[in-house]
Amino acid sequence: MTPRPTRVQLFVTCLVDRFFPAAGHAAVEVLERYGVEVHVPSDQTCCGQPAFNGGFAADAAAMARTTIDVLSHSVDPVVVPSGSCADMIVNHYPGLLAGDAAYGPKAKALAARTYEFSQFLVDVLGVDPAAAPSGPTLAYHASCHGLRGLGLREQPRRLLHAVAGERSADLPDAETCCGFGGLFAVKMGPISSAMLDSKLDAIERSGADVVVATDVSCLMHIGGGLHRRGSRVRARHIAEVLADPGHD
Repeated sequence: MTPRPTRVQLFVTCLVDRFFPAAGHAAVEVLERYGVEVHVPSDQTCCGQPAFNGGFAADAAAMARTTIDVLSHSVDPVVVPSGSCADMIVNHYPGLLAGDAAYGPKAKALAARTYEFSQFLVDVLGVDPAAAPSGPTLAYHASCHGLRGLGLREQPRRLLHAVAGERSADLPDAETCCGFGGLFAVKMGPISSAMLDSKLDAIERSGADVVVATDVSCLMHIGGGLHRRGSRVRARHIAEVLADPGHD
């Protein structure tokens, strides 16, 4: 049996660092609650996903090498509060650097010890959080990279159902894209907006007080749309919900 990790490295991600630091702090709080010591390498930077998605493979590879160097000072598992950035490291680094004799093997080694936040809690730590006696009704939106890239389906739902119980709302078309898609939202604005409107309609029909996701990119897109509508529904990262499940 593999020993239970007692230390991890947190790869914070750009959007968490710059726009949603509360999600990063919540991730640390939850991990520490379950006995895990969290280290945050100070020289980490972008994983390279925007460059990769934009077709700038050489730039993405350079950022991948930097990230590999930063996260290879330690052999501790890497936890990422973002399915999209975790997907980049796990599924795209090995292919991007396959022809690099030095970094190809390092990319595979890093991919093998990198986990999305909810994936690490459920699959590695075996976390079963206690139910919150009261709190908001929660609906879960499945972010595309986590769902389709990493196969995250049951882990986030299991955690949220554990804390919310009957306060878990059924989100119609929960696995349908919200329309963000990084550069897609910029390049294909009208299509992105139409997809967002459909997602917001579904969220409001669900009766939820809070919509939860594993990626702050989706939450930024959804939260902005809800705010512009004047909706009562709020958007929160799963780490924030687990850190304080009774918070409205």
